[in-house]
This record gives sequence, structure tokens and C-alpha cells, in this order.
Amino acid sequence: MNSHVHIRIAELTDLPAIVAIYNQAVPSHRSTANTTPVTEENRRAWFLDHDPLQHPIFVAEVNDQVVGWCSLSIYRPGRMALRFTSEISFYIENTFQRQGIGSALVRFALESCPSFSIKNVIAVLLDRNEASQKLLEKLGFQRWGYLPRVADFDGQECGEFYYGRRVSG
Repeated sequence: MNSHVHIRIAELTDLPAIVAIYNQAVPSHRSTANTTPVTEENRRAWFLDHDPLQHPIFVAEVNDQVVGWCSLSIYRPGRMALRFTSEISFYIENTFQRQGIGSALVRFALESCPSFSIKNVIAVLLDRNEASQKLLEKLGFQRWGYLPRVADFDGQECGEFYYGRRVSG
């Protein structure tokens, strides 16, 4: 892993970097079901919905540059019985992938979960995203579910895996 990685809670000034990193994943059809890039404007509400005291977004920096991010999001908003479960998402800038930054971010988020009263973490990923599957399995996630052929990229279908991990309690 890059030894100069610093992980911290994201600030609104990080939104341009978060959006740019996410948008790198859109054309690959491997890491997101979005088929068009997002904008800072339409991600602002998403960012603000992540209360840093309950469902934070973390960023990884190398030499003061944001090179990756990881969010802990409310899972199925409004359903109070699911309030101790969070959905995790993570994206790494293309030139910094395969350097351990994703693992460091996810590990950091998992270790933070008890302080946010999060007991379960769920990751939803396309079945063609083998790199994230390996990362999650390495960090103790198990495959909890599969939705076959739910994503369609201009006629190319793929499914979604639900990975999960109990983190406390």
C-alpha cells in the first residue's frame, strides 16, 4: 500500500474530487449502474445527506490529493428496523488503483462503524466487478445475495451481488 495515505472525513470542498473519481468508473460498466456521469450539482444533496456523525463519507489523500473515497449510506431510508445497517460504497482514482487504498478506506470505515452504531454493512456491486468482490472477501464480507440480470448496459445484462458483514453486536 502507498505508505503516505491519509484518511479523513470528507468536506464539501472535496466534492469535485469525489465526483471526478466516481465519473471515471461510469464508462467501464463494471463499478456502477449509472450510465451517464454525475455532476457536482446533482451530487450535492447526496453529499449533504451523509451526516459525518452517523453516515460519513471518508476520503483518502496522497500528497494532499484526494485519490479515493468511501461512503457509509443509510440503507433503505425510512425503515427504522434497518437503522443499524449501512451500505458501503468505495471508488479509487484510476491511477491509484491496486495500491491498497481501497482496502485501507474500507477497513477504516469498518473500524469506525461501532462509533456510528452501525452493526451490519452491505455492499451492492455488479457481478462483473471482480476487483471489488476480492477486496470485500479479503476483508471478511460474505456474499449474502444475488440479483441476476438486473442491470442492462445497452443490451449487455449483468447481475448484482449483495455482500454483507456483521461489524458489531
